[in-house]
Amino acid sequence: MRQKKAQVFVISGPSGSGKTTLLSSVLKDKALKSKFTKSISFTTRPRRSKEKNAKDYFFINEQEFIRNLRAKKILEWTRYLGYYYGTPKEFVDKQLHLGKHILLCLDFRGALRIKRLYAKNCTTIFVLPPSLAELTQRIKKRCHLTKKEEIEQRLQLAKKEIVSAAQYDYCLLNDNLDDVVEELKTIILNKINT
Repeated sequence: MRQKKAQVFVISGPSGSGKTTLLSSVLKDKALKSKFTKSISFTTRPRRSKEKNAKDYFFINEQEFIRNLRAKKILEWTRYLGYYYGTPKEFVDKQLHLGKHILLCLDFRGALRIKRLYAKNCTTIFVLPPSLAELTQRIKKRCHLTKKEEIEQRLQLAKKEIVSAAQYDYCLLNDNLDDVVEELKTIILNKINT
């Protein structure tokens, strides 16, 4: 029997929608853990206190990011709140070649690009917050040291991102974490087992 091609799952959603928590839950699941790799992005933003290089992100400077971009070593990229973020091509292609399914956490533009590049084995999933009011609270709680202008920027961007949700293969409403984790696992298991 021929082995099924490794799958790429792209998860998007506004800042504070819970996509990182969902990804962590999937990667901790015993049935899925050994089959998946979470893509690690390049970023030019400063490392936060609990983050580890090559685990959470590959932290690089802007010049190095631009060099990688020009050398076509980045599959997709964005500039968000003044910092660059990008998906390393070599890392993704190596994992897929090894038969590992990939989880990517990307913005709308990045999701569309990955969908084009891996059209036959890509599934896009958008995570919706329960409401804008709840999203506002999550962003404020999570970014308590963040400038008021940055919080407002995140909220304005969230409104634009939510409009794009209809273009994804699946939309998940994150109003109950346990339920949405199960929904996400079901989608993933259906894709990798059929």
